[in-house]
Amino acid sequence: MEQSMLNTVWVLVCVALVFVMQGGFLCLESGLTRSKDAINVALKNMTDFSVSLLLFWSFGFAVMFGASYEGWIGTSHFFVSVDAKDSFLVTTFLFQAMFCATAATIVSGAVAGRMRFYAYIVTTFIVSGLVYPIYGHWAWGGSGTSGWLAALGFVDFAGCSVVHSVGGWAALAAVSVIGPRTGRFGANGALQEIHCSNLPMAMLGTMLLWMGWIGFNGGSTLAMNEQVPGIIANTLLAGAAGMVTALFLGWIVTGHSAVNRAINGSLAGLVSVTACCHAVTTPNAVLIGTIGGIVMEGTQWLLYRRRIDDAIGAVPVHLAAGIWGTVAVALFGNPEVLGTGLSRWAQLQVQLTGVFVAFALTFGTTYLLLRLINKFIPLRVTPAQEGMGLNVAEHGAATELTTLISEMDTHRQTGDFSQPVSLESFTEVGQIAEQYNQVMAVIVSERAQLIDSNQRARGANAKLVEAQQSVEQKLQELADFNDMAVDREIRMIELKQEVNVLSEQAGLPSRYDTQFQEVTAGQA
Repeated sequence: MEQSMLNTVWVLVCVALVFVMQGGFLCLESGLTRSKDAINVALKNMTDFSVSLLLFWSFGFAVMFGASYEGWIGTSHFFVSVDAKDSFLVTTFLFQAMFCATAATIVSGAVAGRMRFYAYIVTTFIVSGLVYPIYGHWAWGGSGTSGWLAALGFVDFAGCSVVHSVGGWAALAAVSVIGPRTGRFGANGALQEIHCSNLPMAMLGTMLLWMGWIGFNGGSTLAMNEQVPGIIANTLLAGAAGMVTALFLGWIVTGHSAVNRAINGSLAGLVSVTACCHAVTTPNAVLIGTIGGIVMEGTQWLLYRRRIDDAIGAVPVHLAAGIWGTVAVALFGNPEVLGTGLSRWAQLQVQLTGVFVAFALTFGTTYLLLRLINKFIPLRVTPAQEGMGLNVAEHGAATELTTLISEMDTHRQTGDFSQPVSLESFTEVGQIAEQYNQVMAVIVSERAQLIDSNQRARGANAKLVEAQQSVEQKLQELADFNDMAVDREIRMIELKQEVNVLSEQAGLPSRYDTQFQEVTAGQA
């Protein structure tokens, strides 16, 4: 009885620790996404937890852990009774409900910034109400009879495939249907950087996830026994190895210590060791975490090449590292601890079968259902809604920053800067708004001076035009006078020629030139 109560208390402590992971995911995902979408991402995390908890209580736990129908589906424990005499059954339900919520929430970060809120709830229904309990039954089994994958010898100690790969496959299906965020990839396919809203908060979320992983893996024994300390040590060391590896690779590639790589590398290490943390030596756990960081980096690069936009790196962390961790069971697991009676080669075949089944069930089901729904009801927000941000578009939850941006955009569109933006000055955004108002005041003043100068310039220009017209008139008169003088000169030359001709005909003296001059002088 004492041992039973100790086990119950330990698992309940682990329930609390795994629940902390929900807060970790919330901080991580909202910190790694843009400010205008952070509230939407946070609410999705709260919503998927509540929805998945209700679904798992009503039928998910029964499908996953109820009496098995030939290893395919559970058939008992629907609507788990919390006043049941079997307190450990309720404890197990609570622990596994946290796992279900974890699988569901992996999707929210991947689709951040462009998926409608109701569409995300639909995705949560698909993951936590359909694929997760079914695959979980196949891999872990129910009361009395093991699921068919477990009967083959498939090993997934704490949900490397059941939780993380399932969430990762669902995330990949969702982002494949809705497409990348606007501006994520250039016209030539080049990756465009999108800045995170709050990296320190994202790192806090990562540390909360580390704390939660103590309960995630340590509680999967469902008992407080001699395995627990080693499981926790292997888990944390693998996470550390994954972080250092990704940080070092990022240093080589970018020339600086990239925060995102450190975050995702640590999580990839934690995911990688989740399937076999109970059955490997500590050096092997470190090696598994190291390779997990490398796998994460390679998968992230591949997604970029394929122009697949995963906003926080959920697919490389949970799917790719989850696949690697599932395979690592066969490569590094102690056969005696695994207890399947299979050779390493046979174990590898079974593990790969589990990976393929997770892909076929989760990705296939999620992709087909979302694609079908998208034909009738758009899963993605409009470009205008994406531009304003999902905080406002989906929830009407404007922040100081979005309010400032909106008012600045109004100034840009109307060209009227006389009305200052109105924000509280005792915040960082308010201080920015205050400085913006001061800049606008200077612009308005200089604009008024410019308008006055332009008016004076227009007056002076009118006078200049009038003077120019007067000068042009005088010049035209002078030109006309010159034309008359030229005509007169031409006529004088003609008369001279006529006089010369007549003089020659009449035989007059040769002094006609002088006479002509006198005549013309007299005429003048």
